[in-house]
Amino acid sequence: MVVPPGSFRSANDMPFVVLVIGIAIVMTAIIAFEVHPFLALVLATMIVGILSPKPLEPGGADLQAVRAVELTAQGFGVTAGGIGIVIVLAAIIGQCLLESGAADRIVRSFLELLGDKRAGLALMGSGYVLSIPVFFDTVFFLLVPLARSLRLRTGRCYALYVSAICAGALVTHSLVPPTPGPLFMAETFELPLGTAILGGALLGLAPAFFGLAVSGWIDRRLDVPLRDVPGTERKELEAIARRDASELPGLFVSLLPVAVPVGLISIHSILEASLRSAGRPALQALLDWSGFFGDKNMALLAGSFIAAWLLRRTQSLSVKQLGLRLEPAVASAGVIILITSAGGAFGQMLSRIGIDESLSQISWMGGGKGMLVLAWAIAAVMKIAQGSGTVAMITASAIVAAMIPDHTALDFHVIYLFAAIGFGSAVFSWMNDSGFWVVSKMGGLTEPETLRVWTFVVASVGVFGLIEVLALASLFPLAG
Repeated sequence: MVVPPGSFRSANDMPFVVLVIGIAIVMTAIIAFEVHPFLALVLATMIVGILSPKPLEPGGADLQAVRAVELTAQGFGVTAGGIGIVIVLAAIIGQCLLESGAADRIVRSFLELLGDKRAGLALMGSGYVLSIPVFFDTVFFLLVPLARSLRLRTGRCYALYVSAICAGALVTHSLVPPTPGPLFMAETFELPLGTAILGGALLGLAPAFFGLAVSGWIDRRLDVPLRDVPGTERKELEAIARRDASELPGLFVSLLPVAVPVGLISIHSILEASLRSAGRPALQALLDWSGFFGDKNMALLAGSFIAAWLLRRTQSLSVKQLGLRLEPAVASAGVIILITSAGGAFGQMLSRIGIDESLSQISWMGGGKGMLVLAWAIAAVMKIAQGSGTVAMITASAIVAAMIPDHTALDFHVIYLFAAIGFGSAVFSWMNDSGFWVVSKMGGLTEPETLRVWTFVVASVGVFGLIEVLALASLFPLAG
């Protein structure tokens, strides 16, 4: 029996109520009381488990509150085991790219290739590439001095330069692992990492170019002057941006820390799909070796070794000095691991309380395109409410995965669901988002200008991304 929206049967009502309570706890704790997302997610997970309308484990005789706490810790550990190493290695790669000058070499190569007249495209492309292993705010810190110098050189188009950086960097930050949010979504939806990387990068191209077009439209209507900005704490990054080209590493070696892990993971995904479908056991040894080197942990480890070697070579560091330089990256990765692992525990707890059985009774959620809109909307609401795109992706993917435990029930490939949540997490950014203030303060924009530049661009990208996903899921569902 299919129940229309708004008419839940009582047996299926309670899991939905518990879900709403869990979301409310996360949002209230983060927004009203400024609780750290890790603590908010852990608290919500435990309370959801305690309030579960059915036993958390079949035949479980223990006090449910005890099992809720135990399963929260268990879910945390499972998620941390799946993504913890990757996040640390990605942070190391990102820091080494910045400090060695490799990131700056990539940016300058884009500018040399495209010229000043296409500087917006060059900055968008640079942000698109660099935001794969490097967090958005760090990419913006790196690129905004170049945008400022271009404004001094050309005397115009500063809004275009700033918003182009935002459009490119935000797309891959939201769609391409090993950035923590997309990495967590890939794990949650059991999406092969190679598929997530290639699919996210391809699905992000059109929205990024659309964001660039919107950036040009904004620039023609808004002349943002070049203002002084507080940058004393960013002198090192600005010094890197002003470094003489002869001091920078070559383009080939600069790209290796990103290209090698992406290539290894992608090659394994392609071989696995082609060889297994061809049924050729004689090539099993090749598949085994590609599985070893294409494992996400091994591939990122190879990339981090190359990045560390590059940093050591460019700055003549001893092994001990290199270790000290990498400590901040490892420390910052620890915070991200805490948040993402707590989100994993939250999602696993939701799957135990029967939320999938409750919500599957609503016909419009089934396996149709309405699920894409719903996933996008959940991520968008979470982003607007609490500000963090990563938290929005973690929470939304955990909720959606609990609704559809069997991905084969969808009439489209799960990569579209992955992308819908990523675009939803980017749809709107205002004063509760750290990215808003990064763009405002480091770009020298007033708050109204930031709303017209940053907020409008990312909202355009998020909405266009949903339209793209709906269209492609209809035309090329790739379901199998």
